[in-house]
Amino acid sequence: MQSLWMVLASLFFACMGVCVKLAAASHSAGEIVFYRSVLSLLAMFLLVRLRGVPLRTPHWRWQISRGAVGFAALLAYFWAITLLPLATAVTLNYTSAIFLAIYLAVAGQRPTTGVFFALALGLAGVGLLLRPSWGADQLPAALLGLASGALAGMAYFSVRELGLRGEPESRTVFYFSLVSSLGATCWLAFSKLHPIDLRSGSLLLGVAAFATAAQLAMTRAYAASRTLLSAALAYTTVIFASFFGIVIWNETLDRWSWLAIGLIILSGVAATHFSAPSPSRRTFPWRPPATTPGRWQGIQRDGKARARKLS
Repeated sequence: MQSLWMVLASLFFACMGVCVKLAAASHSAGEIVFYRSVLSLLAMFLLVRLRGVPLRTPHWRWQISRGAVGFAALLAYFWAITLLPLATAVTLNYTSAIFLAIYLAVAGQRPTTGVFFALALGLAGVGLLLRPSWGADQLPAALLGLASGALAGMAYFSVRELGLRGEPESRTVFYFSLVSSLGATCWLAFSKLHPIDLRSGSLLLGVAAFATAAQLAMTRAYAASRTLLSAALAYTTVIFASFFGIVIWNETLDRWSWLAIGLIILSGVAATHFSAPSPSRRTFPWRPPATTPGRWQGIQRDGKARARKLS
């Protein structure tokens, strides 16, 4: 199920990318981030209310830091897209899996050689499919794209930690949307707003809807046991994006592109084989209720009596 959640998240992220690409003709990257965050915030507020999930959290520091880092990663990624070819910006952002492996190693979870091989294989497939290139004058923009990958990897690490602490994925996505909305509002205070028509409004709504669905599925996947497996399966976004390019923009794939897709799929299979599971939730030694010893012994006797009666 973890694999299916990550593949579903990749599909939604690819759909979001299509909407972003179409909406960029009439809106800036900052505006797209703003509308994406605000609409997602409204949707998540309704979702947590319907689910009865309380907004109060004991891990608010993790939630705020995850939201701030995620917003910075999103803004850097969109900014890099405006300065670099789309293929280059996407490839640099996909270094997030490598950075996530580094963060996990620093935190004490040492990945196996096979997992690193799987991640490197997937990244090589992405690079082969997108074939990025930049000139010397684009080095600052390339560093910005690389920073988006480093920040995204840090955000995914925070998502994992929140999941291990038992935070519901809906609450995590809500706080991410809240912090991103506040950050985007401050950003737009110094930017220009463009009018919204029916077409652009539909595209912006699509960006928010697909982004929210993708965040929920991704949070569920990263909160499970095999974190690096989720990171490797995130490469499947490129496969869905290539398919949309063929259908919508009549793009064609050569033999090298199909080879790259094969490497990406092989990366996910290898990660499934090499990644070792760990507990999906942090468990603590269970203690009996605070009762007197005599009362606790009576509870044990009653339980055993009921068990004999049922048997």
